[in-house]
Amino acid sequence: MEGLWLVVLMIFEMALSVQSQLRTGFYSTSCLRAEAIVRSTVDSYFTKDPTIAAGLLRLHFHDCFVQSDGPSWSVPTGRRDGRVSLSSQASNLPSPLDSVAAQKQKFSDKGLDDQDLVTLVGAHTIGQTHCQIIRYRLYNFTATGNADPTINQSFLSQLQALCPKNGDGTKPVPLDKDSQTDFDTSFFKNVRDGNGVLESDQRLWDDAATRHVVKKYAGTIRGLFGLRFDTEFRQAMVKMSSIEVKTGTDGEIRKVCSKFN
Repeated sequence: MEGLWLVVLMIFEMALSVQSQLRTGFYSTSCLRAEAIVRSTVDSYFTKDPTIAAGLLRLHFHDCFVQSDGPSWSVPTGRRDGRVSLSSQASNLPSPLDSVAAQKQKFSDKGLDDQDLVTLVGAHTIGQTHCQIIRYRLYNFTATGNADPTINQSFLSQLQALCPKNGDGTKPVPLDKDSQTDFDTSFFKNVRDGNGVLESDQRLWDDAATRHVVKKYAGTIRGLFGLRFDTEFRQAMVKMSSIEVKTGTDGEIRKVCSKFN
């Protein structure tokens, strides 16, 4: 349940006053129990399907970056009826093919820094992707039949066994090989050790600035036994939530969640 409560807590924290008109208790007069209803509903669905936590994170990422320019951002796959489709379970913040420079630029354009980038990509500690997304890294990385040399050799064998060259491309692959349902720091240890599943994740180790943050979270003492990442992830989520917020008469609030006004 740890992953769920962290996500729910972050949803509430994102309502804190980052810009005017953003605050906890916004619906206190129109719907007194709004926040409690959200929490209990997410709780009930998480009990049935723990992967919903990764799906909710991804939907929020795309909500915040919905007006981002450029073709590399993944298309949101959450549905208008509020359900999260299977393909959205991988909380991919950058495109799997993005270079570190491209990731940095996208975040910088939205007022986020290298620390925010690595911290938020750490959401890949939960969720999954699919074989078709990573197969090029396993069999044809350089268009000559070679695997991505940054993949740890023992992990490469595991991935190739999970995703055969001509196998089912929709087969799920955990983004965190050690604890895909736990919101912890094992993702950063995987990147440090060459066990990043997405190329964009592993490339965080190639850049001096992003590698510094990865090392900080991966270290037991420097990471304060995981507490540093927990705290800074929440802060980064709140910061991201302040991107181009629509307030006042900007935008609209749906009267019925499943229908456009």
